[in-house]
Amino acid sequence: MPALRGRGEFGVFWRTFKRNRLALCGGVVVGILVVLAVLAPLLAPSDPHKPDTRRILAGPSSSHWLGTDQIGRDVLSRVLYGARISLAVGFISVGIAAVIGIVLGSTAGYHGGLADAVIMRLVDLMLVFPRFFLLLAVLAFLQPSIWTIMAVIGLTGWMGVARLVRAEFLTLKEREFVIWSESVGASASRVIFRHILPNAMAPVLVAMTLGIPAAILTESGLSFLGLGVQPPYATWGNILNDGKDSIEIAWWMTVYPGLAILVTVLSYNLLGEGIRDALDPRLRQAVGRFARPRR
Repeated sequence: MPALRGRGEFGVFWRTFKRNRLALCGGVVVGILVVLAVLAPLLAPSDPHKPDTRRILAGPSSSHWLGTDQIGRDVLSRVLYGARISLAVGFISVGIAAVIGIVLGSTAGYHGGLADAVIMRLVDLMLVFPRFFLLLAVLAFLQPSIWTIMAVIGLTGWMGVARLVRAEFLTLKEREFVIWSESVGASASRVIFRHILPNAMAPVLVAMTLGIPAAILTESGLSFLGLGVQPPYATWGNILNDGKDSIEIAWWMTVYPGLAILVTVLSYNLLGEGIRDALDPRLRQAVGRFARPRR
């Protein structure tokens, strides 16, 4: 996947992407979710931590659009504030994983030899352990918090990015522009960060887009089990955890946060698939030929 260079390249990318209506809808929904998360303090009808003892387990109404929980807290407010934490965990943990994966993958792919062997064996070792159980084992010895969850998810999710970057480096370092840069005395760091890495970022961007919903699902699962972000912070996972004991009489406590997770994960996956297809050279060339004016 080549990097996008210049307005013409971006134009082909955009024309390819916008033809995928599902991906376009996914991008719009993701944008709306980000806006809702950022503006949660302004949009939330009440304090998500403040109980209303007169309306415990009250159903959806004009005063509480999505009902209340077992101690009278507004579910809509908690879902909006939960979006802030869930999206933040997704962005930051994927950012940590991307940085680690890019550094190790570029080192392995460019230098090869012993560095490549050691890093790839480390990747294989990390992939041997199921990620969720590895997270549970690590969190059993740590105090669960927002920052701990972000760090642990990021530190256990870099292997895919490292393999992608390594594969791109193995291909790109044999290209003429890289060989020419090395022949004129460019340093290894300049060759990596100035010439190879920009051309290897397309698959990393796709992996990051698809990694965010995976991180959100992981955080929600951990919070549902009580090992994720702890109260009083509201996340979609611990809202589901609060509602599991009252599901027969208070369905809204599980349906609405569950729908929030479903819509978010589906939208990110559609967006990631659309970006991957738009960065596919074969599709971009086809669109470029289609969009080329006739003589």
